[in-house]
Amino acid sequence: MAAPLAERLRPQKLDDYIGQEHLVGRDGVFRRFIESKNIPSFILWGPPGVGKTTLAKIVAAELGRPFYTLSAVTSGVKEVREVIETAKRQQFFNSATPLLFIDEIHRFNKSQQDSLLGAVEKGEVVLIGATTENPSFEVITPLLSRCQVYILKSMGDEQLQELLNRALTTDEELKKRNIVVEQTEALFGFAGGDARKLLNILDIIVSASDGDIVLNNQTVTDALQQNIALYDKNGEQHYDVISAFIKSVRGSDPNAAIYYLARMLAGGEEPRFIARRLVILASEDIGLANPNALLLANACFDTVHKIGMPEARITLAETTIYLATSPKSNSAYAAINEALAFVNKDTQLRPVPLHLRNAVTDLMKKEGYGAEYKYAHDFDGGFVNQEFMPDTLAGKQFYHPTTSNPTEQKIAARMAELWGDKYK
Repeated sequence: MAAPLAERLRPQKLDDYIGQEHLVGRDGVFRRFIESKNIPSFILWGPPGVGKTTLAKIVAAELGRPFYTLSAVTSGVKEVREVIETAKRQQFFNSATPLLFIDEIHRFNKSQQDSLLGAVEKGEVVLIGATTENPSFEVITPLLSRCQVYILKSMGDEQLQELLNRALTTDEELKKRNIVVEQTEALFGFAGGDARKLLNILDIIVSASDGDIVLNNQTVTDALQQNIALYDKNGEQHYDVISAFIKSVRGSDPNAAIYYLARMLAGGEEPRFIARRLVILASEDIGLANPNALLLANACFDTVHKIGMPEARITLAETTIYLATSPKSNSAYAAINEALAFVNKDTQLRPVPLHLRNAVTDLMKKEGYGAEYKYAHDFDGGFVNQEFMPDTLAGKQFYHPTTSNPTEQKIAARMAELWGDKYK
């Protein structure tokens, strides 16, 4: 059985590589790497199917370096250390440093990335990482500072056309078939700038056909039956569409939110994953502007868990529309982040005030623990003005009510009534 078309057409030399002219062109940095035979650790950042793995393999082949690969999906710290030890053992006197390629490096957690750091620092391996996610957020700072980051771009129609021409004229399996290209709009549209997806689509069409093949918009659409570019729950589309969904709800656009919800559901996304995101949205982006949002989101999560699809789509839609049309506030989200940032950087010892401490022993009572505590319910309105912060933080404010919504306007007014100017 023949290998997939994408594998059969994988270029072996830099001159055969399509796209990324800014990196592999005449003056591109990868040309200089190969000419100088000197290569730093680097990370390739770009969408799926643009040639990250291929470029790493070409560099290794053209430099004649030992090339080790790991997938961040299936490898842990143990596998990382084993590969590094293997690479070290195979190094000989004055031999070139081996290359270690890690696909989807953004999926490595901190401890896994830490396990790479020593080998990279000592020059025991040259690290090549590939990621579809912004490495600034996904790669630890010490490792990122030791790597160059190169951005790869989606293929344009001109490059997809070049790839299609190469496939039809050089692949031995395709050359056996009479393939007539009439239209490419649907093919390129479904590919979405992804070279691997284009070749996979071509593979599907050829495999599903006997005899001559006419490649046009209708035959492409008919062969695919479902829009494979709609949503890919295991790939980049997963992150793009859920991001658009979250931002549409946050941005109070119920129509866009429902559209992205439909894309996720049609693509087979796990409904409970979506329901979890709605619970987070209810707390993070609606919060105290409408506390009922969290109740509804939790009810949605429970309902989705109990009834499943297809009925769960209705509950998800109801909750999505409710959250999208609800007033918004991130004051609780901002408050805890501000407090955590303060606590994590605070170097002072700030004792809890004596009147707030529990006097669980006689000695504590003698020391004054809890002695001046005022029980709020003993006072009119259930409130008494007393200090709850450590003495050195009196008046420090972390929660800032968002007064653009009626609910928090009331909260701000009550705070002012109770505390006066203390928390302004």
